[in-house]
Amino acid sequence: MDFFKYKTKVKLGPGKLLVSEPFLPDPNFERTIILMCEHNDDGSFGFVLNKPSLAKVADVLDELNKFDGIAFVGGPVQQDTLQFVHRIKGIENSVEIMDGIFWGGNFEKLCLMIETKQISVDDIKFFLGYSGWTAGQLNDELKENTWIVSDQVDAELIFETDPETMWQKALKLMGGRFSIYSNYPVDPRMN
Repeated sequence: MDFFKYKTKVKLGPGKLLVSEPFLPDPNFERTIILMCEHNDDGSFGFVLNKPSLAKVADVLDELNKFDGIAFVGGPVQQDTLQFVHRIKGIENSVEIMDGIFWGGNFEKLCLMIETKQISVDDIKFFLGYSGWTAGQLNDELKENTWIVSDQVDAELIFETDPETMWQKALKLMGGRFSIYSNYPVDPRMN
């Protein structure tokens, strides 16, 4: 059996993670963790959690000039859009993607909550762009063992874990052989 041919029993859907396999050749997704927001017959999308951009959120959108956090690169699709994932109850029109974790919502209320300091940097992540797949595309990638699906996700991993160590931590949380994968070097020739 090939060492990298593995299957997980976790069913992909909102609130699950896609963890890139150790030697994914696509530089857009090298050692990434993607939080899935939607997966159905029409397609899939989510946000890369561990790729900070060079921009501060306040520099991207004037309405958020009181927010001191950085924007993350959510993926290669529509990087001229800004979306957000948060753990703030009470923002209307938010979509709960897992227990206590929401995507989007009423932007005016969000801005007011930021302005009045009701939201901390550790409660929300902003994303430039997103990661998207057409109908069936992600299922094909899963069959090719490009991604590991994980349900070992919580607010601490999403909002408080250092982006530099998030990929390793996600694999370690899965345990077993995935813990071993977390120690693989980026370039195996450097081992």
